[in-house]
Amino acid sequence: MNRLNTLFNTKKDNLLSIYYTAGYPALNTTVDIAEALEKAGADFLEVGFPYSDPVADGPTIQHSSEQALENGMTLNQLFEELKELRKRVSIPILLMGYFNPIVQYGVERFCKRAVELGVDGVIVPDLPMYEYEARYANYFIDNDLSNIFLVTPQTSEERIRKIDELSNSFIYLLSSSSITGGSLELTNSIEDYYKRIKAMELSNPTIIGFGISDHKTFEQACAYANGAIVGSKFVKLLAEDDYMGKIPAFIQSVKG
Repeated sequence: MNRLNTLFNTKKDNLLSIYYTAGYPALNTTVDIAEALEKAGADFLEVGFPYSDPVADGPTIQHSSEQALENGMTLNQLFEELKELRKRVSIPILLMGYFNPIVQYGVERFCKRAVELGVDGVIVPDLPMYEYEARYANYFIDNDLSNIFLVTPQTSEERIRKIDELSNSFIYLLSSSSITGGSLELTNSIEDYYKRIKAMELSNPTIIGFGISDHKTFEQACAYANGAIVGSKFVKLLAEDDYMGKIPAFIQSVKG
């Protein structure tokens, strides 16, 4: 049982995850930011590894990825920084990014190295479910590394049931099919989508992402899922002066 499973077994509601891009605003800040977020009250974290063609990312996260790449961030650099991770951070950590850098690194090698460094799961938006199941699932399972699948309002019940079957920690519910960085507007159609997922009584917890930016949207998401993810709003904070000193107030403003 990895740290994600332990977390979901001990805390069922109002879980807060924060996303940020490794290498932004500078190299060698990944673990410093993670440590500050844990101390401020984040329940688990998603560390993005940048890629040159981020199809699902909005302008804020795209910019952070571009800057991180310019700063010299690579998977090898990220793994180097994560050597200090478990000396300073105890909450679950996921890596989030696109499949191409993982393939270039070697999928089996990536899974082994990530777990050696204390990573608990991976979110790869462009890894197809059927390809994961047919070719790569054993690498994740053998290393006790969770692969997190994404669900959108357009995902069929049949596919969601299959995702639930293949999952072993949580399912990432996108609040829309758009890019990151938008605002969560709880329209009737989105509310119906959340209700539909909740009524399915899935075996895995659900976490809502895209558009969560403050206490109001966090509360709205938590009414239908086990927690929510804040990404773009936090990445914007990292562009400010003294961003490390502002992290506690930011987390408090979301959790309320």
